[in-house]
Amino acid sequence: MRYFHVDVFSAQPYSGNSLTVFPDSTDLSGSQMARITQEMRHFESVFLAREGSSDRTWRARVFDVAEELDFAGHPLIGAACVLHALHGGDATEIWHLRLKARTVSVTTRRRAVGRYTGVLDQGLAEFLERPHIPALASWFSLDADDLDPDLPPEVLSTGLRYLMIPVRGDALERARITRDLEGPLAAVGAQFAYLLNAAALEGRHWNNDGVLEDVATGSGAGCAAAYLRRHDRIGNGETVTLHQGRFTGRPSQMAISAHGEGRDIHSVTVGGDVAFVAAGRLAESPCAPAGPDGDVPFKPSRLPDAP
Repeated sequence: MRYFHVDVFSAQPYSGNSLTVFPDSTDLSGSQMARITQEMRHFESVFLAREGSSDRTWRARVFDVAEELDFAGHPLIGAACVLHALHGGDATEIWHLRLKARTVSVTTRRRAVGRYTGVLDQGLAEFLERPHIPALASWFSLDADDLDPDLPPEVLSTGLRYLMIPVRGDALERARITRDLEGPLAAVGAQFAYLLNAAALEGRHWNNDGVLEDVATGSGAGCAAAYLRRHDRIGNGETVTLHQGRFTGRPSQMAISAHGEGRDIHSVTVGGDVAFVAAGRLAESPCAPAGPDGDVPFKPSRLPDAP
């Protein structure tokens, strides 16, 4: 079974957010997908299977090292660019990816050999709550003065529920998570938290225990776009660049836009460059029967040229 290693939200390999894409996972179970994702050790892996007779509609399952995700940004953009490399031409293509909860569309364009651009339409934004959290800054080892006084914390979703936390000055650089935030976030109806410097158009995101920092969070960037539009920090339909990953050594750029007014944000897009890094094949699937010598019989075949 072949796979591709791509870097999303970067025009060059070895930057941006890395991803493993399996373009034909029809015969894999969900538990096998989870085991493979843990083995690959990227933030996420995405597994694709053709849906019906069309080569433009695919079923997509996204896993991180802990669980299957209902939605994610950079895996869908990376997956669509791999599909373009395998099944598209030189023109712009539109791919429909069916997740468990909904179907999304990604528009891709080939820029050069191994270089693509993808734009994910995340659909409408839901604004859920503006919670009052007296100790909010301390969740990130910050002071109350580090919060942006002109913008309120807010829970919203374009697929996953984020608590958007506006900060100012050098707060992004000093921010740290020192305790597990899953419980406090759930108490205000959020799954994750995203720190946003609206003036600098830069964000940071960690897993809820603070152990791992995400390089570039496509789902969070969609929420950031809707939030910035609601509060008139970007224009209706204006595309701006949101930065993330500076503190991980993998700077990333996400092109974001939101269409609508106030709470009525009916379309949010997140896009960026995708660079191909490697192509390979699994020699063995998890739980596969072993041969007499302990290895699964495997007949190697020539890999296709890099797209």
